[in-house]
Amino acid sequence: MLVEGLVDTGAMIAMLSRTDRWHSECRESFKSFRFPLITSEAVLTELFCMVADDRAATEAAWALVRSGAVALAPIDNGELGEIQELMNRYRDRPMDFADATLVYLARRESVSTVFTVDHNDFETYRIEGKRRFRILPARKA
Repeated sequence: MLVEGLVDTGAMIAMLSRTDRWHSECRESFKSFRFPLITSEAVLTELFCMVADDRAATEAAWALVRSGAVALAPIDNGELGEIQELMNRYRDRPMDFADATLVYLARRESVSTVFTVDHNDFETYRIEGKRRFRILPARKA
């Protein structure tokens, strides 16, 4: 599968919530991608945990995930050691499991664009310890 980018929890939440401060920027950036964007089970777990108390938001999240714009990239047990290493490397942030899965998938899938509102972390993280992420939408001024 040819993949253009990764998608993080915050960007999906912002797209779904008109009251989110990143809503407009995320909606505009989303239109610029070639789909699907890949994500991990950890990111989807965060997404559905964050919208769990709102039935309409949960349904909107399902619609987004099942639209074909988002694809789940599986991670096998044998890959967990590399994710643990990433979390250890960035323990001063600290790096959460969902972010670690995205950084891992960036390397594995040769993708450097991430659709996120988490600029502070993704500006710090490096792919294979060297390459910077291209973050969309751009940081607010």
